[in-house]
Amino acid sequence: MMQNRKFNVGLVQMRMGPAPEANFASAVAQIRTAAGRGADIVCLPELFRAQYFCQREDLRLFDLAEPIPGPSTAKLGELARELRITIVASLFERRAPGLYHNTAVTLGSDGAIAGVYRKMHIPDDPLYYEKYYFTPGDLGFQAVDTTVGRVGTLVCWDQWYPEGARLTALKGAEVLFYPTAIGWHPAEKEEFGPAQYEAWQTIQRAHAIANGVYVAGVNRVGHENGDILGNRAEGPGLEFWGGSFLADPFGRIVAKASHTEEEVLIGEINLALLEDTRRNWPFLRDRRIDAYAPITQRFLDLASAWSKGGDSK
Repeated sequence: MMQNRKFNVGLVQMRMGPAPEANFASAVAQIRTAAGRGADIVCLPELFRAQYFCQREDLRLFDLAEPIPGPSTAKLGELARELRITIVASLFERRAPGLYHNTAVTLGSDGAIAGVYRKMHIPDDPLYYEKYYFTPGDLGFQAVDTTVGRVGTLVCWDQWYPEGARLTALKGAEVLFYPTAIGWHPAEKEEFGPAQYEAWQTIQRAHAIANGVYVAGVNRVGHENGDILGNRAEGPGLEFWGGSFLADPFGRIVAKASHTEEEVLIGEINLALLEDTRRNWPFLRDRRIDAYAPITQRFLDLASAWSKGGDSK
């Protein structure tokens, strides 16, 4: 029988200030707003407790990290239990002295930690110096059951890699959440701004289509210099482009936020549509899993591949 379950997701597009506790309080208020509007699952942006600090390399900023379980998961767990919702929260995890991760935690409606995902793909670009702070994830791609559906969480730079989306969908995820912190370099915005945003949205809509799932990109908004209690990065900073959205399994935009304002988006998940889309576009059925072994190679040298019948080390 075709599934007819429906539930609502809430996507919190936030503006972050220099005080982590104020950001946390703002996130709590917006989670309450989303729950009041009928959200069953609420997702926050990447590293929502602070301005995006990876714009520079600074040893002092490791003090922002916290253990998991820890203070933030305890408070958010209490909130999830009170509101009877699931919360997806992106945190700077202190795993051990000198060992840190960019981690997304899924808190169930009972307040307990339902899943922990450590960001797998770590960028190192101008003003995105994440390799200085974060160790690549070692928990693999995951999907977790919630009271309303099975969801998977990846984080920001992960969204450019079809392999991560595919493997999470193969774990049974019906919705892929991407907590995100992505924006424009001010000097590039005029020339490349629209194309950069469209590429970001397009790749995620493609994940939705290729895997027959819903995809939610949840970004922050506003101009930031990574200001943490008066300690800020030099230079022009980043303009986070917002534009958070939910796409359905057909790639259509269900809900979309502006590029400049804080917003709480509510979008409906209809699992009957997921089932129907996969029946008509049976991409998972027609995959040639016998032919994909070379995907585990960094790059395929063509001459070597030909000599070995298509396989290359």
